[in-house]
Amino acid sequence: MSATPRIHLDAPLAVGARLALPDAAARHVSQVLRLRVGQALILFDGRGLQASAVMVEVQRRSVMVEIESTALIDRESPLAITLVQAVSKGERMDWAIQKAVELGVHRIVPLVCERSVVKLSDERWQKKQAHWQGVIISACEQCGRNRLPELAAAVDFRSYLAQAGDASRWILAPGDSAEWPTQRPEFPLQIMVGPEGGFSDSEIAAAIKAGVQPVAMGPRVLRTETAAVAVLSAIQASWGDWRRP
Repeated sequence: MSATPRIHLDAPLAVGARLALPDAAARHVSQVLRLRVGQALILFDGRGLQASAVMVEVQRRSVMVEIESTALIDRESPLAITLVQAVSKGERMDWAIQKAVELGVHRIVPLVCERSVVKLSDERWQKKQAHWQGVIISACEQCGRNRLPELAAAVDFRSYLAQAGDASRWILAPGDSAEWPTQRPEFPLQIMVGPEGGFSDSEIAAAIKAGVQPVAMGPRVLRTETAAVAVLSAIQASWGDWRRP
């Protein structure tokens, strides 16, 4: 991966355009990376377009860049996967989201379950959503994706099950009654990962009744953030873009 810094900029990227970087990005490149006029950046709009740019004005709190070229560069997984991740405390949720982005998910749905320990007011949920969106952007900047995965609003377990759709659905459920699939699943695929204490028995029963397939990942109990990374890695290795023709 190129050492040239990548910055998400939600703006029309056209050759010759001069654009101001967002405040946080400007501080990062000017004060942390200590870049100067004439140095290169890569910009992307989050919708698939990437641009090569050069810094033309650098101040302590503002940076202006000029776009030299643009290209549509696709690094998206061919597998349409939604991670339905139970909300966990602190850095665990951030880590799961970050790694899910790196592993190519198309969509992330924060899930509130019976054993979820995070309980927030509406205002704090909005702040969480904004924070998680920032995690997604940072992960895309790091891993080279030019298209931002969608972040859905947090939803409770029963409401999620009631949502109609044409996607296949898995629920990670350790135990003798579930096993890892031996055949390629149908896509789009939605994968439900439980909270720190796991899904309750009633939640697993309700999911199975709603047509969700229970899936197990070996005999060991994985932490919530580990389970997300493990299942996405296994799917990409078996059926995704880790396998070249």
